[in-house]
Amino acid sequence: MKTKYDIIIIGTGSGGGTIAKKLAGTGKRILILERGGFIPKEKQNWDPHEVVNLGRYRPKEYWYDKDDKPFLPYIHYNVGGNSKMYGAALFRFRESDFKEVDHYGGTSPAWPFGYETLRPYYDLAEKMYHVHGRRGVDPTEPPASFEYPLPQLPYEPLIKDLDAKMKQIGLQPFPLPMGVNLPQDTGKNVSPLVLENFDGFPDLTDSKADAQTMALNHALKLDNVQMITHAYVEKLITEESGTKVIAVKAIVEGEEVFYSADTFIVACGAVNSAALFLRSANHNHPNGLANSSGQVGRNLMLHHNGCLVAFTKKKNDCVFQKSLGLADFYHGADDSALPLGEIQLMGRNDPETILWMAEDIFPGKTYDELKEMTIDFWLTAEDLPSADNRVTLKEDGSIKVDYTRTNYTAFEKLKDKLKQVFERLGEIDEDYKGVQWKGYDLDVSGMSHQNGTLRFGADPSTSVLDLNCRTHDLDNVYVVDASFFPSCGAFNPALTIAANALRVGDHIIRSHTLDASPEEMEAEQLVMDEHKN
Repeated sequence: MKTKYDIIIIGTGSGGGTIAKKLAGTGKRILILERGGFIPKEKQNWDPHEVVNLGRYRPKEYWYDKDDKPFLPYIHYNVGGNSKMYGAALFRFRESDFKEVDHYGGTSPAWPFGYETLRPYYDLAEKMYHVHGRRGVDPTEPPASFEYPLPQLPYEPLIKDLDAKMKQIGLQPFPLPMGVNLPQDTGKNVSPLVLENFDGFPDLTDSKADAQTMALNHALKLDNVQMITHAYVEKLITEESGTKVIAVKAIVEGEEVFYSADTFIVACGAVNSAALFLRSANHNHPNGLANSSGQVGRNLMLHHNGCLVAFTKKKNDCVFQKSLGLADFYHGADDSALPLGEIQLMGRNDPETILWMAEDIFPGKTYDELKEMTIDFWLTAEDLPSADNRVTLKEDGSIKVDYTRTNYTAFEKLKDKLKQVFERLGEIDEDYKGVQWKGYDLDVSGMSHQNGTLRFGADPSTSVLDLNCRTHDLDNVYVVDASFFPSCGAFNPALTIAANALRVGDHIIRSHTLDASPEEMEAEQLVMDEHKN
């Protein structure tokens, strides 16, 4: 087995998988190291009890909160990373998300570049991840050069009615931009009804456009790309001067293995990427690699995420509910000058969660009865970077997450706005009157939107990465997960991670004078030509 490579990529999620596909066509010898293995295709993939309640595909790994209490984080170590379990809502960040913005909890910092820098890479990422959608109906939507690669997923009857009623009261709902890879995409488009268990579930059919299916599998078809699974990267090892990483130390099937390369790309997720740099401390870097600024692990953001379920008289027989979004309150509201966040339909909650929510308001009803009464919403508000919200390592090497909510007022107000929407809907439709609400908020264990621990910027004293997501302190190490975010907006981060990975991949190709594959060159040229016009 060769242990010397041109490029080593650590992690296979939206960042690592995407850049692997981008770089695969260069012909360079690429090694991909993944901590987990392939999720088996089995009937339990879509079993809510197994997946949600028993955590069948989650590691039994404990992290520690700010009070040193252990918790099981919502993370997944497997090929495709957390994208295997994501809901595949693939939003672009809005133009305002790249700027300094005032919030209830303070001010979110501006990014070192604006939306236009990522715009062409959003175009490419949407194409790579087969995004379905429709331009021109979301009032917050940023400019794009092309229509969505595929048409919106059609609404089922309840969603069509909800969309019409929301428009009737002056709102502007829109079809969620969804990454779904369907056989019928080449012909007539229909709602993916087979994917009842979609949000938070691995996909038996490979219809979910995740990092493995849409990116990594393509890279692995090439002879110059190799992947080793169940490879836990323990440390990055520098040369004597400490300015360059020369190898990784990995634990593979219980054995220590060292792999060397010229370029290293880290994509372990914001928490684990920070932990890797901290674990890699040496005499040149006593506080961890790339940490001359003291910023490694700081400014962790998770979003304020939560579920609200409306129990209505309107019969809900939807199978694929995750199809409609609402961003009317993203920049504020008639009673709020400050941003609140966005609302989207989510996949149907599992039976045990619905029964738990309804036990005090509808005692004795079965799940089959209750699910026809529920409309499930997912709400996201922005949390703000704080140096005190950080990732550190305990003496035994386990991960500690100090996290205190910021800007939570916006999230509470967003919940109120959704309830007000339904009060107005009830004025025009009796079936929406008298809604009873139940829900839950994610706490520190909800790690699906983790970001910000290795922020990028022009100033090495206040950031870990430069504008190309290369570490300021190390010449040959890049980071392409959401660690680089200086702020996080209030939209799902996956498409922004993928777009940035394509941008960084482009930089690596150009700076190392590599030749991209003809396919990549053709796709990129098409987008770049459009942006010149």
